[in-house]
Amino acid sequence: MEKIIQITAGRGPAECTWVAAQVLKKILEEAQTCQIEATVLQREAGNENGTVLTALILLKGKTVTEFVNSWKGTIQWIGQSSFRKMHKRKNWFIGIFEMDALAIKSISEKDIQYQAMRSSGAGGQHVNKVSSAIRATHVPSGLSTVAMDSRSQHQNKKLATERLLEKFKVFELEMIRKQASDQWENQLNVARGNPTRTFTGSDFKNEKTVKSYKSERQKLKQQLNHRTEYIDS
Repeated sequence: MEKIIQITAGRGPAECTWVAAQVLKKILEEAQTCQIEATVLQREAGNENGTVLTALILLKGKTVTEFVNSWKGTIQWIGQSSFRKMHKRKNWFIGIFEMDALAIKSISEKDIQYQAMRSSGAGGQHVNKVSSAIRATHVPSGLSTVAMDSRSQHQNKKLATERLLEKFKVFELEMIRKQASDQWENQLNVARGNPTRTFTGSDFKNEKTVKSYKSERQKLKQQLNHRTEYIDS
């Protein structure tokens, strides 16, 4: 199971890009603790040192769905700006969004077509008589590579496949970047209120929500007393 998330400061000020950088660190640390493989696919720096305007993270693991759901949404930081000491604002917000799944996720061997061809360049009679070069084409994406390094057709097929896989990785990353660009509204839709997580202070501590059931117990006690009085009467 794998998912891609985007961390974005939206159109927020420098303080939000600082928050985005801190959240990126937190996510990578927590992912490691949860045995989730996390890879930063893209990171765009903010204007201030050590800040992040937006970042894409690929997450892989058995519990990745629960992990993403625990972060997805609005993230709030409560603290004093380190860029503007006299600024009165204390609440800053960034967004975390889940990216849509890619149309082509991985290369399947059945989608690769191989074509034997004659090698080009120096090689004398071998070049003219033997079709040892191999072209490997990934049909769904149209990507192709050629290997003519060896006189062995089998070896060239292996090399062409390896090169195709590497080329596909670059292609996949470009697809993800384009998708993130197409979903530019994520940069705008950083909603305030009802944050998924809240952090506080310059040390960026996670603010734990402690639920109190005192009022609920008091309410139940009053209801119980009322029923008791009704039965006695």
